[in-house]
Amino acid sequence: MALKAVHVSDVPVSLLDIVQENIALALPPASSTPRSSQGVGDERGENGNEVAYGVLPAEKFVVMGHRGNGMNMLQSPDRRMKSVKENSLRSFNAVAKFPIDFVEFDVQVTRDDCPVIFHDNFILTKHKGEIIEKRVTDLTLEEFLTYGPQSDHENVGQPLFRKTKDGRIFEWKVEDDAPLCTLQEVFENVDHSVGFNIELKFDDHVVYQEADLTRVLQAIIRVVRDHARDRPIIFSSFQPDAALLIRKLQSTYPVYFLTNGGNEIFSDVRRNSLDEAIKVCLSGGLQGIVSEVKSVLRNPGAVTRIKDSHLTLLTYGQLNNVAEVVYMQHLMGVKGVIVDFVREITAAVSDFISSSAKEAREGEGLLGKSKGDEEAKVAKPQFSQHELSFLFKLIPELIQASGH
Repeated sequence: MALKAVHVSDVPVSLLDIVQENIALALPPASSTPRSSQGVGDERGENGNEVAYGVLPAEKFVVMGHRGNGMNMLQSPDRRMKSVKENSLRSFNAVAKFPIDFVEFDVQVTRDDCPVIFHDNFILTKHKGEIIEKRVTDLTLEEFLTYGPQSDHENVGQPLFRKTKDGRIFEWKVEDDAPLCTLQEVFENVDHSVGFNIELKFDDHVVYQEADLTRVLQAIIRVVRDHARDRPIIFSSFQPDAALLIRKLQSTYPVYFLTNGGNEIFSDVRRNSLDEAIKVCLSGGLQGIVSEVKSVLRNPGAVTRIKDSHLTLLTYGQLNNVAEVVYMQHLMGVKGVIVDFVREITAAVSDFISSSAKEAREGEGLLGKSKGDEEAKVAKPQFSQHELSFLFKLIPELIQASGH
């Protein structure tokens, strides 16, 4: 399901009269002070764990482009989900013109140890009318790059297909197609102003030995160290052992543990709740959590527990394409969001930050205020009581709808 933008101003005023109790319980105290974000290990909390902000801007609500300009959902009627080829150089550079902080993308390592950008565990093509499916990590780099459009236009690549979670197969057609690419090519060709959230992609149904994880992660680290220069980088992974191991293998870049937060149950209990995610991070010195947004909205108290553990919280999921849901997370203390609708959400974030600053100036004036006071006003925009009441009613309904 692709969610289109929803705006409070479009809702009948009568709905805004609904009163939701305990609104303040989900919101951080007004005295909360953001930490510096100069790098990993620049600051430590009381429990000795490194403070989590890493390379994320300390004073800013962060927006990240999901697989660049948004994932491709080929079965969706929404053209935005099929506009630009996901996880491509074209998609990454398409979002650089927006006020975006990072792009998120998926990295796997080929059989000959080359990190490539691709989300799905299996890559599909058609030969003589039959769908052929191969595991990405079983291919060499040369074999991988034969799929889809080719950089050399004289060559014709194998047609790409994609299988949905329910087993349907679609030809991978988008309005603006692009070749597959390697991690090195991404570093060399994507606008340097854009940070990278490098998701370390592993198959949920495979049990990995430490030696296998080490080979894959070292191949990725080599490319990052050779090409990152001063580009902001974070690593993230749903695979808890991979997240913990890459933290041991390098200490330059922050590591975030990705979690579904209990929306789906796995045999590895570490993946099944936000509280388990906190334990993983604290046990291995990770810097933060990236959670499916529905888990955070269902359990807003977890935001406080995460922040009290000196960890940063980011979210992903289709509800992050709804501006009001993003705004609510900002008020709750979530540090940033990964989104598909980059144009719409970056515009909404810019708008609610600037609107908040304007209201602060008009309401109280800035005469006699320090620069720090003004920045604090900008960092903490406010909803009216009516809007907050409506949002707390709207969000559970959106969670329910997005589950269908």
